[in-house]
Amino acid sequence: MTAAPTIALLGLGSMNGAILAGLLAAGTAPESVCATGHSAANARRQEERFRVTVTATEVDPEANRNAAAGADVVLLGVKPKDILALCREVAGALRPGTVVVSVAAGIPLAAMERHLPAEQPVVRTMPNTPLTVGRGVVGMAAGSAVTEEHLDTVTRLFAGSGTVHRVAEEQIDAVAAVSGSGPAYAFLLAELMAAGGERMGLDADLAAELARDTVAGAGRMLAEPGTDAAALRKAVTSPNGTTEAAVDSFLAADLAGIIARGMQASADRGRAISEEYGGS
Repeated sequence: MTAAPTIALLGLGSMNGAILAGLLAAGTAPESVCATGHSAANARRQEERFRVTVTATEVDPEANRNAAAGADVVLLGVKPKDILALCREVAGALRPGTVVVSVAAGIPLAAMERHLPAEQPVVRTMPNTPLTVGRGVVGMAAGSAVTEEHLDTVTRLFAGSGTVHRVAEEQIDAVAAVSGSGPAYAFLLAELMAAGGERMGLDADLAAELARDTVAGAGRMLAEPGTDAAALRKAVTSPNGTTEAAVDSFLAADLAGIIARGMQASADRGRAISEEYGGS
């Protein structure tokens, strides 16, 4: 593996787009990256946005294979239902040492390995979209042919725009429930806070700004080394104060159970996707 690997992103949807934005912001040279997408119009838009080569499969049916053939690392960024077909499509073009990295929920390592050459290194990841702003989280599980060098290569790709955590594959659905889906929970919180402020008489734009900046600011506080969410919450919750009244109301309404059930639904959906598409 070269010190600065060449990278191909097959599919440039929201997750691979976030990964690419994070890579470039962290200093990856654009000329070491290429990507593919389906439509020519979208490929042109993505080229203008990222300043990397993006080839449309509707124009060049060999786009995925050509991109994979020249890469040290290939990121599979299509929908879960299309991952195994993409593995079959590029299998003959991959070099033996090329690391294949999936960012799709639910598709097991063993299923991808069945559709790729024997001993092809495959890494399954669960990233999240804050990679775009350098605050991402990535869970990573290794396939049967992956070496420590392969894991180091993938870790370096993500480390410039987030934190990387090596986990067993059976923990990936839990990682997805906490951090993969987690940004949506925070966005929903901001959305609901803004709606609540508007119902209490605030201007809609002001309520949205207050909620947005509060959630973003709290996130920045949580990101400080050594911080603890419970300790931060307690520090702003004065006895018999307004914050305590709100927190007590949330807990009385079983907010803890609501969140736990939502996270379980996320993990259950990941397992369902695995059963639906991973056995092919």
